[in-house]
Amino acid sequence: MENQKEHFRHILIFYFHKGKNASQAHKKLCAVYGDEALKERQCQNWFAKFRSGDFSLKDEKRSGRPVEVDDALIKAIINSDCHSTTREIAEKLHVSHTCIENHLKQLGYVQKLDTWVPHKLKESQLTQRISSCDLLKKRNENDPFLKRLITGDEKWVVYNNIKWKRSWSRPGEPTQTTSKADIHQKKVLLSVWWDYKGIVYFELLPPNRTINSDVYIEQLMKLNNAVEEKRPKLTNRKGVVFHHDNARPHTSLVTQQKLMELGWDVLPHPPYSPDLAPSDYFLFRSLQNSLNGKNFNNDDDVKSYLIQFFANKNQKFFERGIMMLPERWQKVIDQNGQYITE
Repeated sequence: MENQKEHFRHILIFYFHKGKNASQAHKKLCAVYGDEALKERQCQNWFAKFRSGDFSLKDEKRSGRPVEVDDALIKAIINSDCHSTTREIAEKLHVSHTCIENHLKQLGYVQKLDTWVPHKLKESQLTQRISSCDLLKKRNENDPFLKRLITGDEKWVVYNNIKWKRSWSRPGEPTQTTSKADIHQKKVLLSVWWDYKGIVYFELLPPNRTINSDVYIEQLMKLNNAVEEKRPKLTNRKGVVFHHDNARPHTSLVTQQKLMELGWDVLPHPPYSPDLAPSDYFLFRSLQNSLNGKNFNNDDDVKSYLIQFFANKNQKFFERGIMMLPERWQKVIDQNGQYITE
């Protein structure tokens, strides 16, 4: 049985290197070995592991009490999408969300600005954060570029947002609680790009679509059209300075090629650094606060709300979010690479 499992994994890694996706590899495997060879979810988990750079085919040996899920697969999912919730990870691995919470704690992960990051950054990660911040700070001092900067990111917007309240109680009295939202409730993915003047382009991802390299390149082309229409001076002068985080679709080879074709100057962004991404530390915080207690019936309702939310923010709001960057770069340098505490 173990030999057969390893054989299937060799086949998966073969198709991975051939450029196939997990679904295609699963179909080919089942065509030869039958429908019970491997579940499609297992193929997806192994492909996530391969994408994280881990090509080991053996199950990790563990001592003590058996665990319900492989830590390597949790890491692979986080590396693929650092915004994943514990519920989403649990559903992918068919375990309880409590199990995932316990494993994330053991692995040393915490959430900062809705992004999973290591609780304790490695020396190399601290050094990379310091180096990137020092480089960007000096570059901006020598040739100011923040007014040419366009930054963007993604955020889930749920249909039913709980109204969170702070409650006070005397010692010994139970605190008031707020019911939790339905974990399976509907939500839509917002992709947004903005600069110091305001929103340049945003869209809601259609149902049943996920952001991969092809989808992201389509979005970049739409963004480029919006830049030419709304910020013609940027395309006619020095050009766009572009910032995004290092999520997998953002850093793929085809995405990098497209950015080169567009002629955009892409800023470096150190891994595990939502505290250096303006959308995470500024725009999405304001948006989430405004969503408190709001309910939507469909994507059109969400879109109408977002249009109004963005329209109500003046230029000073957006400018403040962008112009905070030099101060934050300096803080990271002063704190030897550690996270900025909000």
